[in-house]
Amino acid sequence: MADTTLMANAIRALAMDAVQQANSGHPGAPMGMAEIAVALWSRHLRHNPANPQWLDRDRFVLSNGHGSMLIYALLHLTGYDLPIEELKAFRQLHSKTPGHPEVGITPGVETTTGPLGQGITNAVGMALAEKLLAKEFNRPGYEIVNHHTYVFLGDGCLMEGISHEACSLAGAWKLNKLIALYDDNNISIDGEVGPWFQDDTPKRFQAYGWNVIGPIDGHDVDAVDQAIAQAKHSTDRPTLIVCKTIIGKGAPTRAGTAKAHGEALGTEEIRGTREALGWPHEPFVVPQEVYALWDGKTRGQALEQSWNALFEGYRAEHPELAAEFERRMKGELPAQFAQIAVDAAVNAHQKGETVATRKASQIALEHYTAALPELLGGSADLTGSNLTNTHATPALRFDADGHPNGGRHINYGVREFGMAAIMNGIALHGGFIPYGGTFLTFSDYSRNAIRMAALMKQRVIHVFTHDSIGLGEDGPTHQSIEHASALRLIPNLEVWRPADTAETAVAWACALQSRSRPTALLLSRQNVPYLPKAGLEDIAKGAYVLAEPSEVGLKKKPQAVIIATGSEVQLALHAQAALAQEGIAVRVVSMPSTTVFDRQPAQYKRSVLPEGLPRVAVEAGVTDFWWKYRVDAVVGIDTYGESAPAAVLFKHFGFTAENVADTVRVVLRGKRS
Repeated sequence: MADTTLMANAIRALAMDAVQQANSGHPGAPMGMAEIAVALWSRHLRHNPANPQWLDRDRFVLSNGHGSMLIYALLHLTGYDLPIEELKAFRQLHSKTPGHPEVGITPGVETTTGPLGQGITNAVGMALAEKLLAKEFNRPGYEIVNHHTYVFLGDGCLMEGISHEACSLAGAWKLNKLIALYDDNNISIDGEVGPWFQDDTPKRFQAYGWNVIGPIDGHDVDAVDQAIAQAKHSTDRPTLIVCKTIIGKGAPTRAGTAKAHGEALGTEEIRGTREALGWPHEPFVVPQEVYALWDGKTRGQALEQSWNALFEGYRAEHPELAAEFERRMKGELPAQFAQIAVDAAVNAHQKGETVATRKASQIALEHYTAALPELLGGSADLTGSNLTNTHATPALRFDADGHPNGGRHINYGVREFGMAAIMNGIALHGGFIPYGGTFLTFSDYSRNAIRMAALMKQRVIHVFTHDSIGLGEDGPTHQSIEHASALRLIPNLEVWRPADTAETAVAWACALQSRSRPTALLLSRQNVPYLPKAGLEDIAKGAYVLAEPSEVGLKKKPQAVIIATGSEVQLALHAQAALAQEGIAVRVVSMPSTTVFDRQPAQYKRSVLPEGLPRVAVEAGVTDFWWKYRVDAVVGIDTYGESAPAAVLFKHFGFTAENVADTVRVVLRGKRS
C-alpha cells in the first residue's frame, strides 16, 4: 500500500473510531478530506509540533469545524502534545478534543470553528495581518514575516452569507498568501445539496478576484500537492482550490451520503470500512511505520531553527524593529502605556468638552493611535458616523500588485458580520489590536462573531455608535432599545456605555488593557455635557459615586440612589438637584460598565450601592436587565422608538429630569407607606 494511502487511512480510522466511541460527531468530512490533508500537512504546511506558537508558522484553519476529528488526527499524528488518550476522549468533559476545535484548548488549533463561515473569515483576518506585518517589519534580506494561511472549508461555509462578505474583501485586498481548499462533496445534513445550493462556486470566486484551481480530484494526493504549489506562486490573488471528494470515503454503504455527515458509522459499517481500506488494526491503533510517515517534529524544528537564525540576524541589524515586533506579537502594550492612559483621561477631564461620546471616542483614539502602532481600525461603511478614523490611521489601500500602503483604517464596506469575524482573525494572528465601528443596532448582524471573540478570549474592540433613541430621525429600525442589555448577557464581553469624555477615555484604556476579553463601546450620536467629578480612579471599576447630596447643597445622608449610564447620567444629576430643593437627598451613581462593576469586590459594590437605600435605574433601553441590581424602579423604554428629533423622543418617552425625579418621589413614598 502506498505511503500516502496509509497516511490517509490513518486519518479515516481515527476519525471513525473516535466518533463511534463518543457516539457523537461527524466522520464524513475527515474521511473525505484525508488525501487533501496528506498533501497539505506532509508536503507544504510550515509548522513545528514542538512549538505551536512559533511566530512565522503557517496558519491552518478548519472552517468546517464539525469535522474536528480531522484536525485532531493531524495534530496527534504529526507530533503535537495530543496523545491518543485525548482522541479516545473525543467530545468528553475536559478533554483536549471538544466537539468543535477550540483555540486555547487543543495545541495547534488556531481558532475556534463550528459556526460555519466564520473560520474562512477568521482566516481572511489572519492573512491580512500577515500581509500588513510583512509590510511594516520585513527588510531586505530579512523576511521575518512570510507565511501562508490555509483553510479547509465545505459547502456549509459557502452557503453562509458571511463567506461572501469575507471572500469579497480577500479579493479586494489581494491576499495572495491565503489558500482555501474546498471540500466539494455535494452533501450537507439534509442530503444532496443540488436543490438548495446551485452556485457556480468557481465563477463566484473568480468574480471576487480570486485565483481558482480545479475542480481537481480531492482523493489524488499528487494533484492536490501540485495545486497547492501552484497557488503558492500567486502574487496578487488569494486562491480557491476546488477538490471533488466523496464524503465518508471508504465506508461501504454510507460513503457519498448524508448518513456519513453527522453520526457514527456503527460497528458493522466500521468493520466493512476497515476491510475496504485494508486497515486491519484495532480501534485507535496506528502502526509505528505510519507515525513515522506523519511525524513533523524533525522538519518543524529545522524550520523554526532556520527562522530563529534569520531573526537573530535581523535583531543585530534592526534591534529596535526586532524588539517592537516581539512586543507586538506577545500582545504587550508599550511600557509607558499607563502614562499614556492617564494623559488621555486627564486631558478629557481638564478640557471638559460637551461632545457626543462617539466624538469623545475619536478624541481618545487620536491619543491612543498616535502612541500604539498596533491599533488597526475600521468601519462598516460608517466612518464619518462612527468616527473611527484618526490622523495617525490613514485609509488602508493596496496597489495593483497587492502591496499595502501602510494605512491603518480599513473600509470594510457594508459588512458588519464579516468585519467582526475578520477582526477575530486579526487578533488571533497577533501583532495588532483590531477595532471596528458600526451602529449599535447592527450589532445583531455581528453578534455571533462577538460571542466567538468572547469565547476565544480575544482582545477585539467594537465601536458601536448611535446607541439609543437619541439617534433621532432614522427611527425605530436604527434605534437601539434592547442591544445594550443583550450584549451584557454575553459572558466574557466587556460592555461600556460612557457618559462623557473622561469616561470614554477610561473605557478605551480598559479595552486596550483587556487581553482576554473583547469590548463593546456603546456611544451616543447626540452631544452630552462633561460631568464634573472629584477624580478619575474609580471609573475603571465600572461604577462609581458621581455626586453625593452635599454637592447640591444638602448636608444629609442619601435617601435614595439613582443609577444611570451614558447620556442619561445628566438626567440623574438634574433630578438630584431638583429633589434637593425639596430636601430629598439623592446619590447619583454613574455605571458606565455593568460587566466590570459586577466583578468588583463586594465591599466596593456595597460602598457604591449601600444596602437598604432605594434604587432607581435610568437608561434609554429595556428595563428587564436592571432588576438584577435590586432596583425599586427603572426609567427605561420597552417599546420600539419613533422617527423624530432626539430631543422630542427623549421627552416623549419620559427621559426627562422631571420624570426621573418623580420616579424617585414615588419610590420613597412607597417605602414610607
